[in-house]
Amino acid sequence: MGTEPLGCALLLHGGGQTRHSWRTTGARLAASRWSTVAADTRGHGDSEWPPDGDYSTDVLIADLRAVIATLPEKPVLIGASMGGMTSLIALGEDSTIARGLVLVDIVPQPDPDGIDEIIDFMQSGLDGFETLDHAAAAIGVYSPSQARRSSFDGLRKNLRLRDGRWYWHWDPRILSEPNRAEKQSRQRYLRACAAAAAIRVPTLLVRGSRSHVVSHEGADELLSLIPRAERIDIADAGHMIAGDDNDQFCENVLSFLGREFPSTR
Repeated sequence: MGTEPLGCALLLHGGGQTRHSWRTTGARLAASRWSTVAADTRGHGDSEWPPDGDYSTDVLIADLRAVIATLPEKPVLIGASMGGMTSLIALGEDSTIARGLVLVDIVPQPDPDGIDEIIDFMQSGLDGFETLDHAAAAIGVYSPSQARRSSFDGLRKNLRLRDGRWYWHWDPRILSEPNRAEKQSRQRYLRACAAAAAIRVPTLLVRGSRSHVVSHEGADELLSLIPRAERIDIADAGHMIAGDDNDQFCENVLSFLGREFPSTR
């Protein structure tokens, strides 16, 4: 068995997350000889907050292209939610940037009620939390399985202590009306559909069976747009698939990568 990497995987987190959400996944991919890169999206984690508060699709795509330009080879994009939508549109509009795509619980038309649940959860913490226990309780309301697995060490990576209260690491302007309106517009949906129809690289949709964001109809639409796409549903996982059942998630992603990108090195 060789020791050279089989390829490069670029991991893109969802809104309100950080690169640390890929910690276990990255380790699994690396152990399977995939060179793995995870970055904080602008306004998240340790990335800077732009002065103009612009988190539009075009800006996120420009950031993605800038990251890809630093990599030694064309990557497989593995994007969750916001990171998946950015990857889908970027790759559909420029086929040269990646050689494969894994969409983690995201499709051109996410369920509006599921998106509202995410926004409600994010807004619920805008005033900060008195303790880490209170932050964990807020996670438990939105995603009970995540709360059971969360440690305070993990929470500290996603919160910032300021003036005696714990605040989420992300820029609140992500939820501003201009940013939300652009991402929920029909124009963005049509753009995502057009991008999907242009994708020719191997593509995998990983959907949580308990997801409130990706319906069966939304998944079917994606597969009709990308004929080469495969779909896997992870039992008992919600929108946060990699956190809900990382073993099943990684096994399915590695199986896909093994089929589509067998070792030639």
